[in-house]
Parts: sequence; C-alpha cells; structure tokens
Amino acid sequence: QVQLVESGGGLVQAGGSLRLSCAGSRRTSSNNSMAWFRRAPGKEREFVATIAWRGGNTLYADSVKGRFTISRDNAKDTIYLQMNNLKPEDTAVYYCAVGLRPYSGSDPTDYRYWGQGTQVTVSS
Repeated sequence: QVQLVESGGGLVQAGGSLRLSCAGSRRTSSNNSMAWFRRAPGKEREFVATIAWRGGNTLYADSVKGRFTISRDNAKDTIYLQMNNLKPEDTAVYYCAVGLRPYSGSDPTDYRYWGQGTQVTVSS
C-alpha cells in the first residue's frame, strides 16, 4: 500500500524557517511529479508548489514564490519544502501528493496519493 509521511511541521515565529519532508513508502513517486498543498482553517485546499520527476521543472503559488523552495531526492523517494520568511498567513496543514504524470500542475485532481499532513503554525 502506498503511504506518504510528512514531517517537519511545528510552531515558528514570523520571519522564521521550517523544512518539511515527505517520504514515500516504496517507489511511490517513480516517474511522477510530487507537490505540496496546504489547507488553512476555514479555507479550501491550496496549491503551494510542485516539482517534476526529474526535478528540472518547478511551479510555485504566487503567495510563496521567492520564499519557499521545493526539491526532491528520487533515490530516497522524498521531497522537501524549505520555507523561509514565514508569515502568519502560511499557517495551515501541509500535505504532500504524488502526481499522475512526470509533470503535473496546480490542480489537485492531477494528484493521486496524499499524505496525512503536517501542521505549520506561524505566530506573529
């Protein structure tokens, strides 16, 4: 059974940094893109960033561009989200997902496997 496990969330002050990780159970991301989404309290799920299978192509939401960096280690079946200069509006549960294709965009319907999420809380 495919499993994605996120880690690295926590409580941080505004301006601080966190690094999220998402590990697949076994070749979960082989030949497929992976991405991060988030859901803030009372809001819809929101795209954050995606990275192609070979890592060359990335896409970011405008709200995180220049502050967040997505990367992946295919040998470890793991993706990362380095989050810098965090803002209170970044507070959310962050989810990783495996795409249906080598490169997928920002549409959540283009992703088939989802993790359970990790909480990120940014205090002002």
